[in-house]
Amino acid sequence: MVKLSGVYKGMRKGYGETLIELGKKYENVVVLDADLSGSTQTAMFAKEFPDRFFNAGVAEQNMIGMAAGLATTGKIVFASSFAMFASGRAWEIIRNLVAYPKLNVKIVATHAGITVGEDGASHQMCEDIAIMRVIPNMVVIAPTDYYHTKNVIRTIAEYNGPVYVRMPRRDTEIIYESEEEATFEIGKGKVLNDGDDLTIIATGEEVPEALRAAEILKENGISAEVIEMATIKPIDEKIIEKSKDFIVTVEDHSIIGGLGGAVSEVIASKGLNKKLLRIGINDVFGKSGKAEELLKYYGLDGESIAKKIIDIYKQ
Repeated sequence: MVKLSGVYKGMRKGYGETLIELGKKYENVVVLDADLSGSTQTAMFAKEFPDRFFNAGVAEQNMIGMAAGLATTGKIVFASSFAMFASGRAWEIIRNLVAYPKLNVKIVATHAGITVGEDGASHQMCEDIAIMRVIPNMVVIAPTDYYHTKNVIRTIAEYNGPVYVRMPRRDTEIIYESEEEATFEIGKGKVLNDGDDLTIIATGEEVPEALRAAEILKENGISAEVIEMATIKPIDEKIIEKSKDFIVTVEDHSIIGGLGGAVSEVIASKGLNKKLLRIGINDVFGKSGKAEELLKYYGLDGESIAKKIIDIYKQ
């Protein structure tokens, strides 16, 4: 059973630290950024390996084009920017220059989701899972915490092909005690807590909130299984098939085309007799505010998630 730690640490920091580790291990690892290396934490790699770091400037489409070119020469390429720009502004370049030829480019985007906070709707990317997972050959991942992020980055460095990873801006709660505990495998979900009545499937920074909601549900006589679904594409169909007959998906992303959409596709295509409640951003743009306030406003904190589940489950 996984428990909340009350300790917060940034996934971005885990990303930056692991890039240095990979740079030392593989001479063909290169890193690109679009003039946001301080925020994405790729500046760590730039300081350690200045000859293998390239700042494309505020030109995300050019950055992806550069990444594609470097990949054709045998490089393992990590390209980073904010999720709004890395996935949104550069989408067509990603589709045609990276995914179509299935090049070894890892697009690692930070500042994803509603918790970007004060930057507001223009920077709150709640559509990136949807637009990235629709691209053929693209793997889509949302790590859970600091330790988990480190294992995700190590794993995708070994994977030959395009990957999109999304991470939040804020420090998030650590749920794993160590890197050894924070295991990750592409395409595999993980049962964090067992439960008898319903299943909560969560991704990214919402996994700790799902665990918090499960604790509240338990106090109200509802036993909830909690599944971490770090890989949204390819999604783990088997773990969905084995889940309870009432499923709740939780994500810091639009309920359209994200985790909830992916799970509903599995339920429909497999003809599973399961009910589904999708909790996420309900087809609206974001607002400016502090991350914690926004989570509560959009019903994505543990207490709000539990209340919504209780209201519907008891019906």
